[in-house]
Formats: sequence, structure tokens, C-alpha cells
Amino acid sequence: MAFSLRARVVCPVDRPAIEHGAVTIDGEHFAAVGAQPVDGDVIDLDSVALLPGLVNAHTHLEFSHLSKPLGRPGMPLLDWIRLVIAERGGRMAEPSRAIAQGVAECLRHGTTTLGEIAGEGADAYSTVGPVDATLFAEVIGFSRARAASAYEATTTRLDELRGASPTARVGISPHAPYTVSPDLLRRLIVLASERQLPVAMHLAESAEELQLLRDGTGPFQELLDERSMWDATAIPRRSRPLDYLRTLAEAPRALVIHGNFLDPEEHVFLAAQRERMSLVYCPRTHTYFGHSSYPLAELLSAGVRVALGTDSRASNPDLSLLAEMRHVARAHPEIDPNEVLRMGTLAGAEALGSADEAGSITPGKLANLVAIPLAEDAGRLSSELLAALLADDRGPSAAWLRGNVVV
Repeated sequence: MAFSLRARVVCPVDRPAIEHGAVTIDGEHFAAVGAQPVDGDVIDLDSVALLPGLVNAHTHLEFSHLSKPLGRPGMPLLDWIRLVIAERGGRMAEPSRAIAQGVAECLRHGTTTLGEIAGEGADAYSTVGPVDATLFAEVIGFSRARAASAYEATTTRLDELRGASPTARVGISPHAPYTVSPDLLRRLIVLASERQLPVAMHLAESAEELQLLRDGTGPFQELLDERSMWDATAIPRRSRPLDYLRTLAEAPRALVIHGNFLDPEEHVFLAAQRERMSLVYCPRTHTYFGHSSYPLAELLSAGVRVALGTDSRASNPDLSLLAEMRHVARAHPEIDPNEVLRMGTLAGAEALGSADEAGSITPGKLANLVAIPLAEDAGRLSSELLAALLADDRGPSAAWLRGNVVV
């Protein structure tokens, strides 16, 4: 049965906000959006902002059982990675339970679409069904000797992940330059092209990573050597993130995760490839490691598509994409609130290749929505209302997934 929701302001994202607007839902899809309800019963939500379901473009749900981030704020990334390795090695909880916890938390915070780095077995992801997820099969294989076996394992995992959930898409995640050799990366990009799959890779996350690419030395080299993974021939000397970007650009769609240390030339390259390349900024994780200010204004000015992610509870207090948007608004006050909204919705859907179904309140798209309460003094104009929403700290009062209430 069709029904309509009326709100103080409706933010479709792909068109200007509508004050005192209404959204009509018919089955699993949006039927209309405008100033007046179109069909069915009308539910008045009073003083709320209606947004499309939020899009978390980068998660690691396997760590959702953690009650607080690993380590301490400002710690070196390499020390934190050692804690992650230890956590994975000594894990007692079932991964499927942690992933289910993460999915439930995402929904509570109004996230209905996510990009998940699938580091666990396919069975663990049978619980992602309530959200629309892209499961990126995580690949580790730094040495040339491991490239063939890592590639073969990836082809098998893709088939297994495809059957994990009826609503999930699949992709490939060559983890990072310090865990995947350039040779293996090229083979994975060919595989992604053959199967028309998206690719997600952590890149330019730390200064130590740049040192490894440039000189083959530093903390990452030492860590790889400790773990009997070091191959001195794997990365050509004087390499840089741009070399990896050029390879990733050959994929049907690529998500560059973090990109904290990309230089202006690499910004320009990403902007030139924006139809199929996106940068995923994880704001609170960036702050957790004490990195210098993220060049968000420069990236957007250059034309880079920037989406948002929460990363994981191993580096973040929760999985709230709304909290990430609010963090962006505080840390980057020069960014228009409408752009912040777009980063947390439509830009993420475009990055994942699901913009035909998610990311905006558009007739024909899936009826994924989140209602955020507005303060009494939030203002009158839609721009004032959105700015007030991003300055607030209240969570969603309701959320809908495919037309059904989930919060």
C-alpha cells in the first residue's frame, strides 16, 4: 500500500531541499517527492529532516564487537596494525555475530547502504542481508611467490561471497601497497574488468607507506620482514601512489580508501577519472591517528568525488555515518552543508556503483530513508536547517529500508 511521509524539510540530494515537503512510498520504491503527498495515508513526522538512507562507503564489520578502538589516539599506524593482527589472531567471538552487530548498528544510525571489506569467510556475511552491501573480497599477497595462490583464492572467494546474501554485490579489495604487490594488483584489476566488479584499495594512508614505496625501507618493511612476507623485488624503487592510481584506473570502478597523503598531482588524476574513481574519507579515523588536516576543500575544488566511511570500531567509537558527517562539518567549516550531505549519501552510492538504487530520494529508487530530529531554533531556510542538523548530536528518530521501518 502506498503511503506518504511529511516532514519539516525533505532533502532529496539530487535536487534542492523542500521545506514542508512530502515523500510518497509505494512498495519498496519512492513514488514521488514534492511539496504535497501524492497517494495513500499520510504520516506527519513533524519537525524532522528526511534524508536518503546514508551510505557508508568503507567498513570492516568484523571488528564490530569491540567496545572501544584498539590502542590510543595519536598512536603510530604501525603499532595499531600490530594490535589488529593480534586481535584477528586471538579472536574468540564468532565473526558472523560481530558482523550482525555491525549491521544492526549501521541501521540504528540510518545507514542503509555500505561497502564492506570482507576479510572473513563467506558464511560470516549471511547476516548482512538487512542492508544493501557490496562485499569486497580482501586480498593479501605481497611477495611474488604468493601472487598465484592469492589470485586463485580470490576467484573462489568471489563465488562464495556472491551467495552469502541475496541483496549483496561483490567486489575485490587488494588490501594495500604493503600487503599486495604491484604484479598481483594488475592481475586483480584484469579479473575485476573481466567480471565487471568494483575494486577498493587502502592507499596513501601514512607517511611510512610512502617511504616503503619510495625506498623499500622503514617500519612497513620491518613488519613484513618479521612476518616472513618481505620481498625486496616486489615494489620498484621510487614508486608512488600515482603508480597505483594508474593501475586502479583500469578497473570498471575503483574506491581509493583514505588517501591521506596523496599529492596535488594525484588529486588531479583522481578528478580526471571521477566517472569511475572515488576517494573515501574516513574522518574520525583520520583524527584518531593524529594526521594533519585532511585536504578536503582542495580535493573537492579539484573535482574529486569524495565519499565517507566509518572504517571500523578498531579505530572509531561507533559506526555512525551521521557522526562522520557532523565531524566533517566541524573540522571543515568551509565546506557547504549540502556538499557534506552529498558525501554521506549520493557520492557514496556513486562510488559503489549503486546510485541507480540508493543515495537520493528519487522516484524509482529504493525507499531508503532516515528521519533526523531538528531543534526548535534550527532556523527557517532549508540551508539553515541542514547546518543545524549537522551541528546537533541527536541520532535518527526513524529509518526505512526498502519501504519498511527498521528504526
